[in-house]
Amino acid sequence: MMKTFLVTGGAGFIGSAVVRELIGNSEHRVVNIDKLTYAGNLESLTSVESNERYYFVQADIGDAKAMQGVFEKFQPDVVMHLAAESHVDRSIDGPAEFIQTNVVGTTVLLEAARLYWQQLKDSDPQKAEGFRFHHISTDEVYGDLEESGALFTETTPYAPSSPYSASKASSDHLVRAWYRTYGLPSLITNCSNNYGPYHFPEKLIPLMILNALAGKPLPVYGDGMQVRDWLYVEDHARALIKVATQGQTGETYNIGGHNEKTNLEVVETLCDLLDDRVGTSHLSSDSHRDLITFVADRPGHDVRYAIDASKLERELGWVPAETFETGLAKTVDWYLANREWWQRVQDGSYRGERLGVLT
Repeated sequence: MMKTFLVTGGAGFIGSAVVRELIGNSEHRVVNIDKLTYAGNLESLTSVESNERYYFVQADIGDAKAMQGVFEKFQPDVVMHLAAESHVDRSIDGPAEFIQTNVVGTTVLLEAARLYWQQLKDSDPQKAEGFRFHHISTDEVYGDLEESGALFTETTPYAPSSPYSASKASSDHLVRAWYRTYGLPSLITNCSNNYGPYHFPEKLIPLMILNALAGKPLPVYGDGMQVRDWLYVEDHARALIKVATQGQTGETYNIGGHNEKTNLEVVETLCDLLDDRVGTSHLSSDSHRDLITFVADRPGHDVRYAIDASKLERELGWVPAETFETGLAKTVDWYLANREWWQRVQDGSYRGERLGVLT
C-alpha cells in the first residue's frame, strides 16, 4: 500500500539517498523538506525531481508554522528525520547553529508530529495506528571506544565528545521523551560513518578524492590511527527504510557496515585506487600516497567507533550489500564520472538553483 513519507533533510547526503531509494524502488510518495543550507543540494535529486510521487518543500524544521502546514497538507504516514548540522569541525567553530537545528529544530518537529498524530487518533484511528516518527542519529553519541574489540550496542551509555555529537545525543533523548511521555510512535537509529556518491566535499573521503585529483595535500589528523566503521550510503538508506516500515516503535537500532578502518588506511586505499584509475601523470611523484600530510589533531577527537548491528540483522534481516572495498571503488568511480556535480559544489554554483520548490 502506498504511504506518504516525510523526509527532512532530503537534499543532504544521506537524505537524498533515502529519497532516491524510496522513489526508485517503491511506490511510496515522498515529501522532501530541506532548508537548503550549504549542505543541501537539489542537484543530488535530479533523477527523481520530475517524478509525480516526489514533492519538495523548502522550509526550516525550526519553523513551527511551516511544519504544521506541511503535516496538514501532506498527511504523512512516516516521518524520517534526517535534517541536521553534521560536521564536527564546524560544530567546534560554531556550536550554536548545531543546538538550534539539532535540538530546537527536532523539538519543533516532534511537537508538529505529536499534534498531527493526536488529531489523527480522532479523525483516522487506523492511520494513527500506523504512524511512525523515525529519528536518524549517529554512533558519535556514544563517545569513544577505548577497549580493542569492544562495540557500541543500543544500550551503550551516551558520552558525546563534540558539540555536534552532544546536540545529536540531546535530540535522541528528546525523541525518547516524546515516546515515553506522549506515546508518540517513534524509532531511533544510530549509524556509523557513511560514504558514497553525492557526499559533500568537506568530509574525509570526498575531500581526499578531490584533493588527490588536484594534486593537493591530503591532510590527515594526528597519526591517522583513528578507527571508524564505514557504511556505504545506499546500504544505509535501505536499512533506514526497513527500520521505518518494519521496526518496533520505542526501539533503537544500530546500523554499521562491519568495516573498521583507520583514517590512514582509508586514505591510502583511496590513493591506490586513484593510482590505478587515473594514473600519476598530474603528480610530481609515482603515487598519490606521497600527497598524505599529517596535521595537528582536532580537539576532542575520538579514537575509535565501532557498531554492533546484530540486532538489526537478527530482528529485521538487514545486512550491508557492499564491502568496504566494493563500496569505496564505486565511490571513486562515481566521483570520476560526475565531475560536474562536485565542481558545481566547489565553485558554489549549485546553490543558485532551487528546482522544484513548492511555494
